[in-house]
Amino acid sequence: MIRILIVDDHAILRAGLKHLLSESVDIVVAGEASNGVDALALARSGTWEVVVLDMSMPGKSGIELIKQIKAEHPRLPVLVLSMYAEDIYAVRALRAGASGYLCKDNAESQLEQAIRKVATGGLYINPSVAEKLAVEVLGATGTSTEALPHTRLSDREYEVLRYIATGLGVTEIANRLNLSVKTVSTHKTHVMQKMGLVNTAELIQYAMKHDLVNQAGN
Repeated sequence: MIRILIVDDHAILRAGLKHLLSESVDIVVAGEASNGVDALALARSGTWEVVVLDMSMPGKSGIELIKQIKAEHPRLPVLVLSMYAEDIYAVRALRAGASGYLCKDNAESQLEQAIRKVATGGLYINPSVAEKLAVEVLGATGTSTEALPHTRLSDREYEVLRYIATGLGVTEIANRLNLSVKTVSTHKTHVMQKMGLVNTAELIQYAMKHDLVNQAGN
């Protein structure tokens, strides 16, 4: 039996996932958490085969949570189930230690398959994500063209970039990420410097050109 821990801050979505898996003969939802703190406590206190994790968590980003879970439980597979399209966050989630990434729009048809795949040590990603990973590997070995500027940002800087690109101000971003306004401002400055951008308008144009703003503000 595959015992899974579902981590999502929306009770109705957790209920929906439980319903999707209710008729599975080999998968059981054995625990639920609505935030990162509870997720870590449950991960430490139980025996799980897979953690199914939402990317957007209050107080702690999905990337941070993946890294912490994998640091404490390196053999525990994490399957990211996110509202964000695979092309936006999947590569970063996989770099952080996730074993798979599935858009919520595809959950009904693919969730059971994805859980079984990662539970047996496999990697669950779509072809476009696999291609992006291959490009990054080639880039790291010096056999590809220079990486795009946004790929050089830290995970937090990338998060800030995407929120700015949707038109959010520094104060609102700080509230959403549970950070100080000063910290967000510093991240914004680093983003502009690393990407060689002069102003917010250029940042927004870049994000639109490279499809980085799909559902970013949700």
